[in-house]
Amino acid sequence: MDDLRTTLATFSPDDHKEFRQFIQRQRRKQKGRMDLRLYELLAQAREHTTPELLACLYPHEPNAVAYYALRKRLLRHLLDFLLLRQHQQDPTAAASVRGLLTLAQYLFEAGIERLAWGTLRKAEKQARTNEQYELLNAVYNLQIARAHSAHADPLDDIIRRRNLNKKDAEEEERANIADSLIRQRLRQARVKGRAAESFDEILQQVLREYDLQEAFARRPTLLLRLISITRAAMLVRRDYVSFAPFVIRCYHLMEKRHGFAPAHREAQLGLLLMIAHALYRTRRFAESVEYLQQLRALLEAGPRLLRAAMWPRYTFLLAANYAFLRRNPDSIGLLEAILRLRLTPREELTTRLGLGFHYFAEGQFQKANQVLQAIGCSDHFCEQEMGVEWVINRNMGEMLIQFELGNSDLAYNRLRAIERLVKERFGADGGGYAAVLCYLQLVGDIIDDPAAARAPAFADRMLQIPAFVPLEQEDLQALSFYSWLGSRVQARPYYTVLLELATAPDPAPLPA
Repeated sequence: MDDLRTTLATFSPDDHKEFRQFIQRQRRKQKGRMDLRLYELLAQAREHTTPELLACLYPHEPNAVAYYALRKRLLRHLLDFLLLRQHQQDPTAAASVRGLLTLAQYLFEAGIERLAWGTLRKAEKQARTNEQYELLNAVYNLQIARAHSAHADPLDDIIRRRNLNKKDAEEEERANIADSLIRQRLRQARVKGRAAESFDEILQQVLREYDLQEAFARRPTLLLRLISITRAAMLVRRDYVSFAPFVIRCYHLMEKRHGFAPAHREAQLGLLLMIAHALYRTRRFAESVEYLQQLRALLEAGPRLLRAAMWPRYTFLLAANYAFLRRNPDSIGLLEAILRLRLTPREELTTRLGLGFHYFAEGQFQKANQVLQAIGCSDHFCEQEMGVEWVINRNMGEMLIQFELGNSDLAYNRLRAIERLVKERFGADGGGYAAVLCYLQLVGDIIDDPAAARAPAFADRMLQIPAFVPLEQEDLQALSFYSWLGSRVQARPYYTVLLELATAPDPAPLPA
């Protein structure tokens, strides 16, 4: 794959327009510039081979040496363009500090030391205000190197400030390492499914190893790290009920005591997203939407790059909430719109599975089938990207869709495939997925005889399905599968049964 073309493919239409203008501004006198011509070829929807590119650029005599030199020039333009855009859109003023550092170095080399030191002090103030500890360390190192100047601050004072900053920088580095380790362990747990792993022990071990137990109370960025680590443990235990008030309390305490400066915008958005997600998981859908509205206001007021990065996750969660607030058509509209954007593989998989669920709830089974079939990725790929539980949910959704479409044979084949996956991975009894095997037995009976669901014995068997966790803590996707059985037992619309069960103040087993 052409890496340069892959990078250009991430551009929006506006980005392409701006980059084309950027190239043209480099040398206005040259018409028909070769680097612009190469860019136009790489930006086309169809990927060209190297021989094809050579033939287009040098029709009379293909010149491979000139072609690779041209690629290097286009790459330099691309890097300059991205650096300039980052400087313009940087939400934390990091680019501004880097620019001041560069200017100070130039002024020192030019012998203008008074102005150079003034620039360094300005860089120090901006870096400290915006908590750019790594850049602040670079500022102090340059100040120490130029401490012999008559315009310099006292060296002892510079060293003292540098040492204080070093402590904050090292705390942040340790938090980054701990966060990455916890996320790695979480990914491993997801691939294994609902494994009985002592995640609390791993969490405490990592925090002790990196001396982080008391380091999170002072800064929103470190608070976000702590909440992220705590949330990782919650995801394994599915303890949404206790996590929601914890993260809400932490957010409002930080907001009251210290507030959120522009430098903390990304941390604030991350905390709001976690609050909204925790409220959704605990069935407090209207409250979740309220926090999402706060998040959207910050996104729209903030930098474009940050908005583009977080917009898909905001949309997924808003659509999920709307489905349980009787606004399922709005959910479909949101996900159809987001699917037209350029998404990462994980974002696209999340979008398609969610959209399939919303179509299914509306009884649009053909559309639900089409959107899941369009995933086009193997189960192995999806398992590595999303985890085994996501793969099981997808296959179970496809099974129910095929049954609703009248394709009983396809539904039964899918059922057997899920059974094999669960037994091969977790043992003959299903291990932590024993409930899935029980569920599949009941679905198999309905596939064989749809009228079987109306028998009193069937309802009794359904109530005996072992729960993964207490019903009020169960994943809403799993709840949707239970609701489908309930709709068959009660001969009522699936979506109606799901809403009743998900919004009940005191969830109880599915009634007959």
